Amino acid sequence: MKVNEIKELIQAMTLDEKIGMIHGSGIFHNAGVERLNIPEINFSDGPMGVRMSYQDTKWFASGYSEDYTSYLPSNTALAATWNRKLAYETGRVLGKEARGRGKDMILAPGINVQRTPLCGRNFEYMGEDPYLIAEMVVPLIKGIEENDVAACVKHFAVNNQETRRLDVDVQVDERALREIYLPGFEAAVKKANVKALMGAYNKLRGQFCCHNEYLLQDILRNEWGFKGITVSDWGGVHDTKEAALNGLDIEMSVTDNFDSYYMADALKKAITDGEIPLSAIDEKIEHILYVMNELHMLEGERNPGLYNDCRDRENLLKVAEESVVLLKNEEHILPIIPEKNMKILVVGDNANRKHATGGGSAEIKALYEVTPLLGITMAAGGNVKVTYEPGYDANTNANIWENPDDIEQAGQATSLLDMGKSHLLEKDPAVLAEKNKMLANKAVQAAGKADIVIFVGGLNHIHDTEGQDRESLKLPYDQETLIERLLQANKNTILVINAGSPVDMRSFEANVKAIVYSWYAGMEGGTALGRILFGQTNPSGKLPETFPVKIEDCGAHKLGEFPGEDKIHYNEGIYVGYRYYDTNKIKPAYAFGYGLSYTTFQIEDDGMMIQGTSDSIAVTSHVKVTNTGKVTGSETIQLYVRAKNSKVERPDKELKAFEKVFLNPGETKVLSLTLDKDAFRYYDVNLKSFVTESGEYEILVGNSSDNLVFTEKITV
Repeated sequence: MKVNEIKELIQAMTLDEKIGMIHGSGIFHNAGVERLNIPEINFSDGPMGVRMSYQDTKWFASGYSEDYTSYLPSNTALAATWNRKLAYETGRVLGKEARGRGKDMILAPGINVQRTPLCGRNFEYMGEDPYLIAEMVVPLIKGIEENDVAACVKHFAVNNQETRRLDVDVQVDERALREIYLPGFEAAVKKANVKALMGAYNKLRGQFCCHNEYLLQDILRNEWGFKGITVSDWGGVHDTKEAALNGLDIEMSVTDNFDSYYMADALKKAITDGEIPLSAIDEKIEHILYVMNELHMLEGERNPGLYNDCRDRENLLKVAEESVVLLKNEEHILPIIPEKNMKILVVGDNANRKHATGGGSAEIKALYEVTPLLGITMAAGGNVKVTYEPGYDANTNANIWENPDDIEQAGQATSLLDMGKSHLLEKDPAVLAEKNKMLANKAVQAAGKADIVIFVGGLNHIHDTEGQDRESLKLPYDQETLIERLLQANKNTILVINAGSPVDMRSFEANVKAIVYSWYAGMEGGTALGRILFGQTNPSGKLPETFPVKIEDCGAHKLGEFPGEDKIHYNEGIYVGYRYYDTNKIKPAYAFGYGLSYTTFQIEDDGMMIQGTSDSIAVTSHVKVTNTGKVTGSETIQLYVRAKNSKVERPDKELKAFEKVFLNPGETKVLSLTLDKDAFRYYDVNLKSFVTESGEYEILVGNSSDNLVFTEKITV
C-alpha cells in the first residue's frame, strides 16, 4: 500500500474509529476497523518467549493448552554470549513463535541499562554497557521482524529501578542520557529500523516518559526519524493532552474500563471541543497504518509463523551454552570426568526449580523446562550415581506456579497495586527455620559421602522480578551458611549460581574451587549447564555487567541515589558499570567482559591500519588469536578506547568493538576490528551534539575490561 493510499484510508475513517485504534479495547489489543479491512493489533509480552493467553478483558489465564510455547534465554543470558549471530537466531525464534501465535507485536526486547545490580528486572536487560547493548539488540530485532512481527523495544527511557517505578522522577544530566542510556534505543531505531517502542513508567525531568515531549518528539521523531508506533507501558499514561500532543500513538493499560482511558472518550471530547486538533490523531493513525503495511497486515501475503518447532531447540540450547560464565576453576576441578561408581550430590533449591512462570510480564507457559538437576543427571550418564538434597526451603509457593494452568491473575496487574507481592505465601518463620535446619543437616551429612558436590543456588523470580528491587546483594534463604558448611564437609564442592544479576560471594569465594554463573537460560538451561559441567561443551560466556565486591562499590550507590524518593538523581553521570570501577581504581569481584574457558588463548598484536580524511577516520586493529590449549573453545576479543589529555572528563576506557572467535586446539585466526570516528566521540552539552575530539588515544585489546594484553596509540 502506498503512502497516498494510507492517507486516503485515514480520511475515510470516522473519529470513533480513529479513537478505537489508539487505545486498548482489550487487555492485549486495540480496535480495528472492520468496514475498511483494518485489523486490530494483537500484542504479547515476550522478553523470554510469547506469553500465555489471557481473557480478553481480564488478567486471568485462558486455562487452555494452546499457548504452551518455547521458553527463551533471558536478555542478560543472551548478552553474556557476546554473539551477534545468536542474538539474530534468538530473535528469529521469538518472532516466528509470536507470529505463529497470531501476534502482531512482541513487547521485547528490554534494553534498559543495568545501572545498579539491585534492579528487579535486570534479568530482562542486556547489561551495563551501551555499545554491547546496541550491538546485540540490532540483530535481535532484525530476527524478530523478519517474521512480519513488530518488535517493541522498551522501556524508553531511564527505567532503571522497580522501586516507585510508577512515579519516580529521574534527574540525569544530558551527557549521561546521551552516552549511556539512549545509544541502545538509537541503534534500534536507526540501524534495526524497529517498528515499535514502548514508553517507560517513570518520569524524566518532571514529565512521564509515556508522554514525554523531549523523548518522544524531540529525540525519537525529530532527531532519529522514527516512523513506527509508540506504545505506552500498561498503565503508563497520566494525561490526555500530553498523550495526544507529545508523541504517544497507542495507550494500553491493565483495567477493563477501556472507554475511560486517557486516549478514549476524554480525547474524543477534547477534539470535538477544539482543545486538541484532529491532525494530532491522524498522525498517530498514520504511524499505526505504516507499521501494519510493513507487516503485511493490510494487504499481501503474511508470514504464518510457527511455534514449538523442534528445529529451534538446538539454537536455544546453543544460546544457553554460550551464556554460561565460568568465574573460577582452581585445580582444574572442572570439567567433571565421570568415573564408574562416582557419587555426585546435587544440593540447592534452584537445582530442582523451574523459573519460566515467574518474573512478572516475562513469565512464560513453557512447553518444557530442563532443570539443572535433570541436566546434570543426563550429562553424568548411568555409571554415575547422582543424588539430590534441597538443603533449604525457598519459602515461597513458587515454582512460581508448578503448573502454568494454575495461574489465575497475572502478576503484571497486581504489581501496579501492591508491587507484585500478592502471590507470595509466607511460611511461619519458626516452622521454616526448623525445617531448614533439618534440610541443611541432611545435605551436609550427604556431602561428606560424595565424591563431588554441586551446589545450585542463587536467586529466583521472587527476587529477580518486575515490580520490586532487591534489598541487597546477599543470597536469600541463608545460602551462605549452607555453602560454608558444604565446603567444610567436602572440599570438592562446585558452586553454581543461577540468577539474573550479581550476588555477594565474599563469605565463600576464597574457599570454593569452582564457580559457574548460569542465568535464566530458557527451556534448555539445565541441559546447557550439565554439558558445561561435564565438559561436553566448553564455557565461553563473558559477563555483560561488572560484579562488585559489595554494593557500596557501585557508582549508583556511592555517588548517585537508589532507590531515592520522589526524585532520584543520577549523580554518577557517565560513570556507570566498569566506567566507574576502572576510572576510580575500584577492584570488582569479577570484571565486565570476564569469563574463563577450559582451554587457553594467546592474544597478540598483528598490526594496525589507519585510513581517513579530515572529517572521518577508520582504525583497524588486527588481532592474532591462538588456541594454546587442548580442547576447542571460543574467545571474545574486546577492544576499548582511552582518550588521553581530553578537555572534558572521560572514563578510563570504553568498549568500542568486540568479536567472538571459535578455535580448534593449536588453531590461529587474525581478527580485524575496525573503529570509525564515532568510537572516539563524546556528547558536547554546549554544542548539543556528539563530537570527535582531536588528540591522542589508546586502543586497548584483551578479553575483559581488566585483562588488556596490548595497547596501540594513535592520534586523531
